[in-house]
Amino acid sequence: MIGAVILQIFLIFLNSIFSSAEIAIVSLTEADIHKLEEDGDRRAKKLERITKQPTRFLVTIQAAVTIISFLVSALAADAFAGPLVKALKSSGLSLSERILHPLAVILITLVLAYFTMVFGKMIPQKRAVKKADSTALHMSGLLYLTSVILTPLVSLLTISSNLVLRLFGIDPYENEEQVTEEEIRMMLVEGTEQGTIPEEEHELIQHVFDFNDITVEKICTHRPDIVWLSLDDDSTVWEKTIKESRHTHYLICQENLDNVVAVLDTRDYFRAPQRTRKYIMENLADKPSFVPESMKANTMFRQMKESRQYFNVIVNEYGGVCGIITLHDIMEALVGDLDDQEEAAKPEDIVKVAEREWKIQGSASLEEVEEELQVELPHDGSETFNGFICGLTGRIPRDGESFRCSCGPLHIHVLDVKHHMVVEGIVTKEAEKAVEEEK
Repeated sequence: MIGAVILQIFLIFLNSIFSSAEIAIVSLTEADIHKLEEDGDRRAKKLERITKQPTRFLVTIQAAVTIISFLVSALAADAFAGPLVKALKSSGLSLSERILHPLAVILITLVLAYFTMVFGKMIPQKRAVKKADSTALHMSGLLYLTSVILTPLVSLLTISSNLVLRLFGIDPYENEEQVTEEEIRMMLVEGTEQGTIPEEEHELIQHVFDFNDITVEKICTHRPDIVWLSLDDDSTVWEKTIKESRHTHYLICQENLDNVVAVLDTRDYFRAPQRTRKYIMENLADKPSFVPESMKANTMFRQMKESRQYFNVIVNEYGGVCGIITLHDIMEALVGDLDDQEEAAKPEDIVKVAEREWKIQGSASLEEVEEELQVELPHDGSETFNGFICGLTGRIPRDGESFRCSCGPLHIHVLDVKHHMVVEGIVTKEAEKAVEEEK
């Protein structure tokens, strides 16, 4: 009897070893194992051999655990069922042995299931998760030996399961995507909420994922903000424009912005021995590079690296210039705003000036406006606050014009209009009571 109890304890202990080994190794990444190898631990090589075939490893573990579980149940039923039946009879329970024996087996199974789950699975697995590296290394030798011993059984199980999978039209060797982008995004959110991933790192990784989806038109300097040089002006006008606007590159155009003939790099301009228009066009002006507005940002970045052309003109489907894009714009799309002195002087897109009142720039994103004001606005193809106002009124509003937004409790006052665009306006969110009274 005592020997049978000791055997059960040993089997549960053996079960705990394989359970903890499974969790520990599954918790490790390839990078973790490579690091252990680089640290010079010989056991890491065995660990790598085991994890190179994850399916075989898992089948080996499951086979070992299953065999142990069957042994626990079979040996316990054989050793304890008889004595338990006698004990039940001696207690005065007036049932036949044919009924008592199954009841004894069920009772023994329930007790063993409890001890196996608690001491053979839950406790060792929780410990293994906390100390995955050391547990995996300690178990590597035993697992490697077990995989060798159980090779015939594992091979039989693998062949059998693969055959059944093929009957259902599933290729067992088909490579599946291990981790999707959406799963990584969810892990990022969870890690940030728990404090394990800093907010800055979360934002940077989000920018990297978004980088493949955005077009150059979304991140460029748009047409109304382009400062350009006209061939109709003389060199003194050019010099004044360059010194006042202080950009690194300028488009040189004939008559209008859609007729770009060259690009001027101001670094060459300020080093030039003379700054006449003729000298600039013959010696300093570069050939412009044109890209479609639909080009993805990641493609633009790759093209910049290959061509070393870091200033590009963006054109729409009709050939009109709709913006310019530089390496600076690309880097901002990846890492966030890189405010220089000129950009720092620009007003913020949305500024709360009073309770329920905001000053909003025409270039502000309509999504950001909705988020700040906690309202839903009809986009109708518009992406900026300026586009929303023009779509709302059906025309370009005048300076000082005021109107109420029918789609929500908003009163809009246009402060400034330049170049057929709303530069900024004041938006007041009316109280719900006031809106109801007017109705």
